[in-house]
Amino acid sequence: MNSYLQSLIQQRQEADLYRTRRQHTGPQTPTLQIDGQPYLAFCSNDYLGLASDSRLKRALQDSVEHYAVGSGASHLITGHTKAHHDLENTLAVFTQRESALLFSTGYMANLGVITALVGRRDAIFLDKLNHASLVDAAILSRAQLHRYPHNKLSTLARLLAKSTAAHKLIVTDGVFSMDGDIAPLPDLVELAKTHQAWLMVDDAHGLGVLGNTGGGTLEHYGLTAQDVPVLMGTLGKAFGVFGAFVAGSALLIEALIQSARSYIYTTALPPAIAETVQTSLMLAKTDSWRRQRLQELIRYFRNAAAQHHIPLMDTFTPIQPIILGESQKALAVSAALYKQGILVTAIRPPTVPQGSARLRITISALHEENQIDRLIKALVNVL
Repeated sequence: MNSYLQSLIQQRQEADLYRTRRQHTGPQTPTLQIDGQPYLAFCSNDYLGLASDSRLKRALQDSVEHYAVGSGASHLITGHTKAHHDLENTLAVFTQRESALLFSTGYMANLGVITALVGRRDAIFLDKLNHASLVDAAILSRAQLHRYPHNKLSTLARLLAKSTAAHKLIVTDGVFSMDGDIAPLPDLVELAKTHQAWLMVDDAHGLGVLGNTGGGTLEHYGLTAQDVPVLMGTLGKAFGVFGAFVAGSALLIEALIQSARSYIYTTALPPAIAETVQTSLMLAKTDSWRRQRLQELIRYFRNAAAQHHIPLMDTFTPIQPIILGESQKALAVSAALYKQGILVTAIRPPTVPQGSARLRITISALHEENQIDRLIKALVNVL
């Protein structure tokens, strides 16, 4: 086995796809301490800057005093506390839906929902740039899998029209995690209605960021629970904590409680985490300055990049990729930035398609203009 594993690692190294982990020793902020040195980070998903907020720290400390640490069991045994139940009710209100269900991670939420909703006689339609968890969930469901080119709805319409599956499920990211663009949800809603399909949106990178109150991609477009019956969101990105949820009708959530294997057969989140998310949701909604500040910084970055002819993709979200092509080049540019004290991860296949390796620059509401200036100056030097 060791020989085989070594060959796998060697293949990764030779293809410039080998991944490493950097340890940092402090809180999640725009400046990270690595090997005793400060690095300016532009690669976190902490879009609103809540991960290090003192109010969340106090909420967690208070909750641990009451609930201790571990939940001890799955939700259906003894792991479901009042903290979990109250958070699910709050998430339902936050997303303007009847009910919500907590999962430990977004990956587990997608696996649980999709495998519970569809099976062998059904069909799933996925955007080719959907998150890996959605693809894996579709494969595990054993439904017929159809992947259409990114946001190419004419192809999706043709696939839907040809399908004779018992049930049809369209699944898309709300904000695409590597490109930063937004799915054309109103058009997807119309296609779903026309072809009697169900629509599921993974809004992991939209919730908290888009919409006047942080309601995400659906609020951005003014869509309702009737338009998008299945909504997945995560709690460890813009909300700065940990976990995930699915929101929808009371009937959907009850069905998932009964049949979503990644919900049934896993230990519940620590209840103190659930209590902390309550504070985070409140802050994400009431601290509207965070979203306003974030948009100001995104515009500042894009304007500065344009002035220096740095090529960006067409997106107004915090995800601002720079496509470099080959993995070797992306690694070299990332390493050059690191030498200048700036941390931007090189994203390579299979996370992104072949030939589209990139820097995935992300902006936080806690960044400052002078930090963006420093990033721009460094990019000009290394690109």
